[in-house]
Amino acid sequence: MAILKLEDGKILTDINHITQELAPLNIQLNRWPVQENPELHHLLTQDSLNEDQKAQVLEFLDDYFKQLQQTAGYQSRDLIVLHPGIPDLDGFMTKFAQIHTHADDEVRYVIDGEAIFGFVRPDDSQVELTVQPEEYINVPAGTEHWFYLTPAQRVKAIRYFIDTAGWVPQYTGREIRTRQTVASQA
Repeated sequence: MAILKLEDGKILTDINHITQELAPLNIQLNRWPVQENPELHHLLTQDSLNEDQKAQVLEFLDDYFKQLQQTAGYQSRDLIVLHPGIPDLDGFMTKFAQIHTHADDEVRYVIDGEAIFGFVRPDDSQVELTVQPEEYINVPAGTEHWFYLTPAQRVKAIRYFIDTAGWVPQYTGREIRTRQTVASQA
């Protein structure tokens, strides 16, 4: 269940209310079920996955990719697996923790764990959205945002690309006024 924290401290958990709050940014947020497959669920319980295991996970969930290829022109996808055992995880995450934009949409389907996207809205207010398993998010190109992990530091997410070059961050230099981790309500 997605959790949206407004700058005034108000917390929203109803997806309809969250999508209303994010509507000025044209952010898409949907629930996409992870299929009931024992092999897939076994892979999702593991902290790290090798390249073959990642490919298996992607194959299990390729119906969503095929749908995005047909409806939005996505060309490729990968699976990012982040966990505390990754050397210099904090250093790796630093480049995403600053407000930035991309030339292409940032599209993620969280299949395990959780992460937080922060956004600058058109009225200059800032919000943070905790994205959890079975949630798909599309952050349109040019949207000022930042990204970081919750204290559990675990997420498995499929990233969809039209062109990977479009994902190079363009830092805005704007300060983050709110960066308070929203505790998972799992």
